[in-house]
Amino acid sequence: MTIDKAATRKRVEEALETVRVYKRIGFVRQEVKTTQSYEARYHGNTNTVNKSTERVAVANVDGEERLREWTSNVERAVQQLDQKERNIIERRYLEEDPDYDFMLCHELNMSERTYRRVKAKAFEKLAYMLRLEVVVEE
Repeated sequence: MTIDKAATRKRVEEALETVRVYKRIGFVRQEVKTTQSYEARYHGNTNTVNKSTERVAVANVDGEERLREWTSNVERAVQQLDQKERNIIERRYLEEDPDYDFMLCHELNMSERTYRRVKAKAFEKLAYMLRLEVVVEE
């Protein structure tokens, strides 16, 4: 069992970006489309009932709850990291206006190599804690 590091890093970055956007703008609710279709329907009765309002309401409630829970899980996982790792992840990915890597490594008085190594270790830990690791089957 081998871990695909690039795909895992991408999934962790996407999760952190989702949390940052949710914290900044909140949940974007779906709207119900009430416009009638002007296309002719030549087929027979499908016996299906379209409950778009109910579907959208459930999606809004469930989606917001899932996003809130995911944000909480990610924040708890970040709090479990070492101080250096937590500082890098929070400042690079979770702040409203994130810093760039080259700026952070100088602000944290780290060489670029050490910075990248600490960041990679933080991603690895987060991937395992959040179950985001991508496994390559051999």
